[in-house]
Amino acid sequence: MSHTQPPEARNNGGYGYDHGWYGGQDPSALPVHEQTMQLRVLPPPPPEADPGFSFVEEPLPGWTLPPPALMGWSADTGRRRRTVSLAMLAVVLIVQAALSLRLSNSAFEDEALYVWAGHVEIGSLFFGAPNYGGFDTYFSGAPVLYPVLAAAVDSVFGLAGVRALSLLFMLTATSCLYGLTRRLFNERAGLSAAVLFAVSMPTLFLGHFATYDAMAVCLLAVTAWLLTVIAPRHWSLAVPVALVAALAVGVKYASALFLPTLVLLYVLAAYRHHHVRRALLRGALFSAATLGVLFGGLAASGYLTAIRSTTTARAHGDTPAWQIIEDSGRWAGLLVAVAVVGTVTYARTARLSEIPGWRRAVPGRRWRTCLGVLLTGTALLAPAYQIHLQTETSLQKHIGFGLFFAAPMAGVGVTRLMGAHFKFPQWPIAIGAVALTLGLSQSAAYFGSWPDTRYLVPQLAYTVRPGQHWLGDPKEGPVYYLSRERRTSYQDWLSFFFIDYETHDGRHLSGIPGYRAAVRDGYFDGVVLDYSGGLPPAEEAVRQEMRTTGRYRLTSSLPYRTSTGGGHFEIWVRQDAGRP
Repeated sequence: MSHTQPPEARNNGGYGYDHGWYGGQDPSALPVHEQTMQLRVLPPPPPEADPGFSFVEEPLPGWTLPPPALMGWSADTGRRRRTVSLAMLAVVLIVQAALSLRLSNSAFEDEALYVWAGHVEIGSLFFGAPNYGGFDTYFSGAPVLYPVLAAAVDSVFGLAGVRALSLLFMLTATSCLYGLTRRLFNERAGLSAAVLFAVSMPTLFLGHFATYDAMAVCLLAVTAWLLTVIAPRHWSLAVPVALVAALAVGVKYASALFLPTLVLLYVLAAYRHHHVRRALLRGALFSAATLGVLFGGLAASGYLTAIRSTTTARAHGDTPAWQIIEDSGRWAGLLVAVAVVGTVTYARTARLSEIPGWRRAVPGRRWRTCLGVLLTGTALLAPAYQIHLQTETSLQKHIGFGLFFAAPMAGVGVTRLMGAHFKFPQWPIAIGAVALTLGLSQSAAYFGSWPDTRYLVPQLAYTVRPGQHWLGDPKEGPVYYLSRERRTSYQDWLSFFFIDYETHDGRHLSGIPGYRAAVRDGYFDGVVLDYSGGLPPAEEAVRQEMRTTGRYRLTSSLPYRTSTGGGHFEIWVRQDAGRP
């Protein structure tokens, strides 16, 4: 008596795989989740079986395996995933803080100016002292906001404390970026965006720079995050968030450039949970509330002159467009390029299901395209505006505003390049390494681009006496340190920016003639010059006048090095000027 086994059983020692599911259908034509694999054990043939009998067992119940997820993290909000994500975010923030705190230099002129302005404003607001600064006419932010806060911190902790305040603002911005990206996409995209933003040059630089830029970035970040939080909630919550947006513009007037992005982001986020009409009404309410607060504050403060001179009607320079584009590419090119990748791939497909809570399975292509273009395109606003002004002034700071909005799409770009289940880890490793290298080198180079006054200040402390008249370049940094020791005050110093000198015969002279006349008359007790390969026309005229008249003598020549070269400070003292 013979027995015929199925070919599978003969080839596998009695074990076979039955692929005849569903009445002999071709399994490749079935859905993935219905394709199963069943393992059958074929018993030995019974002795009484007919020689032509072929034993076939009925199919046993098998396991139905769902298709693997296209990404490692699902769209739910499990406690474990949130805990791991927050722990990784904490590591990112620690690294960001360490990289910013490694930067070292003496006070830059803007830092010293804003802190001094804050002390003047505090004296005027709370103690009735005269406000002789006129800061509301040329500051690019309200002098009663950040300068007052910086001066209060400076009174207790000094410049290090004010710079630590900027670091706190930038760490808050990175945290809000993670929260914003997590709500728009997922935790993995949020962490990728936070890493790229945290190690970028503008972020590291502003994190240790005591100006109002860090506070403005922080307030814009808080506004963007809050808008995604309140999008599914009651429409009235847009009003208090509008106060935060208006405060950001008050801190730095140029922040108004990013208000349209915030409005459109709010509309897109609201459309996730409401219909088009309700989303548009929410955006209109947020816009009206923000503009109402801004116009009310403008009417009460009278800062229109400063807004015109520093923002809307700022004087044009002569920097060519190609140079602005080149520098913008060096500082932000990598993040923007990855954001473009994220925008294109996200517009083509939403296969990774980045958005939890969508009212349909995946967002539509038009919505995805609008979101990507909006966020990535915002990074181009600051360079475009600087090209319009033909100036690079503060470009290294302004470009950080746009990078915050482009970072979410950069996070999506990293996740798409990485693939599901970290299939291509070489991409995030390479991008992260390049971003870290650029951020470290560029931030250190720019933070060391102004002269360190660590040797100049002690020498001036030995020379300067209270009540003397000094002419200086630099002025703000040395005066900031000396005024803390009550050796001088800002009223006793004049810069090379402007002079209105009254001669003995009653004539008023400005510009180079005014400086020459003041030197000839011995009006200044001392002069500080910054000689780095040459001097501007006004400083060169003063230097030649001092050498010609013989009323001043050179007492010190202090060399220094910067990331762009070197030079030396010259301290000239009037011949009959005494010492303490």
